Amino acid sequence: MHLETSRLLLRPWENRDRAAFAAINADAEVRRYYFPSILSRAQSDELIDRCAEHLERHGFGFVAVERRADGCLIGGLGLSQPGPEVPGSSDMEIGWILGRANWRLGYAFEAASACLAHAWSMLGAKEVIAYTSAINMPSRQLMEKLGMRRSPVDDFEDSTVPEGDALRPHVLYRIGNPAIR
Repeated sequence: MHLETSRLLLRPWENRDRAAFAAINADAEVRRYYFPSILSRAQSDELIDRCAEHLERHGFGFVAVERRADGCLIGGLGLSQPGPEVPGSSDMEIGWILGRANWRLGYAFEAASACLAHAWSMLGAKEVIAYTSAINMPSRQLMEKLGMRRSPVDDFEDSTVPEGDALRPHVLYRIGNPAIR
């Protein structure tokens, strides 16, 4: 999966991305809505490896997001298959994580919009979901800006998060392929 927008390049992970992505995953503010919160370098590298394997196997995945102006890795974003903790889910989900210096610049919306267009036109997806902890208002706002809609009946407790943790209650958003009515 290789996508370009006016400001961004979405591409497969490369070894040169590992240190920058590990720094993003080590920032407690960036990962405040993720469980586990911060990741070690080894855990971050393992995440890249799993994403690369998914991309190789399925032809789509969670990829590196590079700023075209300077080649800086600003985060990861893309499409993947939802995990078993997501009840009654779609075949495809979209997700993102960007370094704090790249928040509120429109990068996540730009990259996510390109991924959705790719899901519709190149992958023939009928629907894409996104989910997050109920308290993650920044991601929920992005989902809504992308045209995704929440149905409270789809909300769920994320079984990968310990009971009683504020991150356990999750909301699920959906968007259908606009070409399919």
